Amino acid sequence: MTTSNTGTGAADQAVREELARLRDSIDNIDAAVVHMLAERFKCTQQVGHLKARHQLPPADPAREAKQIARLRALAESAKLDPAFAEKFLNFIIAEVIHHHERIAEHTDNGTA
Repeated sequence: MTTSNTGTGAADQAVREELARLRDSIDNIDAAVVHMLAERFKCTQQVGHLKARHQLPPADPAREAKQIARLRALAESAKLDPAFAEKFLNFIIAEVIHHHERIAEHTDNGTA
């Protein structure tokens, strides 16, 4: 018994085209996220230099807690898992604090 594949090729092509379209959008979003993170880190580097010049601590737990609460609320309204958003922000905050510590070290050593 043979089965007809009429239409299957066209359906497969339509699926491949839809996947390509969606993946193109994902690639565009990923590029935008990278550029936005780069801009964010440019700003946080400036904050690190300002903190170092004025001998402020690299971390600001009160600000971080506010930002986490704010981001969780934004995530909820955007239908994004708030726990994921918090993990993501915690990762970024840890990296920013690390940068601020390095900046403060260089400032203390007279290299900044």
